[in-house]
Amino acid sequence: MTATLTKPPVDVSTEPEQPRKPRDVRGILNWVATHAIGLVLGLMFATPVLFVFLTAVMSDNQAFTSDLWPREWHWENFIEVFDKAPLFQYLFNSLTYSLLATAGMLLSSIPAAYALAKLKWRGRNVAFLLVIGAMMLPPQVVAVPLYDSWSSLGLTGTLVPLIAPYFLFDAFSIFLLRQFMLTIPQSYVDAARVDGCSEFQALVRIIVPMAKPGIAATALFCFLFTWNDYFGPLLYTGEVKDQWTLSLALATFKGMHIVQWNSAMAVTFLTMIPAIILFIFAQKSFVKGITFTGVKG
Repeated sequence: MTATLTKPPVDVSTEPEQPRKPRDVRGILNWVATHAIGLVLGLMFATPVLFVFLTAVMSDNQAFTSDLWPREWHWENFIEVFDKAPLFQYLFNSLTYSLLATAGMLLSSIPAAYALAKLKWRGRNVAFLLVIGAMMLPPQVVAVPLYDSWSSLGLTGTLVPLIAPYFLFDAFSIFLLRQFMLTIPQSYVDAARVDGCSEFQALVRIIVPMAKPGIAATALFCFLFTWNDYFGPLLYTGEVKDQWTLSLALATFKGMHIVQWNSAMAVTFLTMIPAIILFIFAQKSFVKGITFTGVKG
């Protein structure tokens, strides 16, 4: 009999540790080169926000100097501005204006965009040309007749003249939603009609779920426009301070406290926070909606 030789077990723990690979410098350089334009644009947009924040935490005397970095951090500036102006009331007015206007825009623009994109009816192209023409019309052109109309109804000095038009017609939102709905295949709507769905059911059950990115992008556009709107609140609520929005109050605040740039910048930064938070949470839907809008015309 021949004895079988068996190799002794190898102790893995005694094996020498493999040296770690050096950092992939070429990969880092490729990433920087690929995202160079995005990094530059991001820095360009972030620099003004950083400047506003740093000025907001400076002292009164340093805010007038050319210093870019605070010598002392005055966080109390964000609290003192609430004692100088009723910012909570202005914030409530801005949220009321922006949220109700956005809701009214969606209720009026989605059915109109669906009719222009998915329904075949006589005069559809003419109606679409009218929508484009309304987009090109500056709002200041119709400001005087609209103000006379709202004044005759006794609604000036309130937020109603700012909110009510969005429940009736918004040309830009209709155009944007119509262009996005054109990217949705017509076969989905035809299949829903064959199954017995009405046009309203096809809109609610088929088009709206598939058009969520476009709807989100349009809603974000409307919210940011109304949040930053200055001309409308100045025209209709300029004489009633209780109805002022943050954009109108901010401009007046700078006039009242022009020597206190730190306070003015503190209010500016607080005004920017809701819009920044909204864009961060809706960024993916916003980018997707803009990407697919206008692919098919």
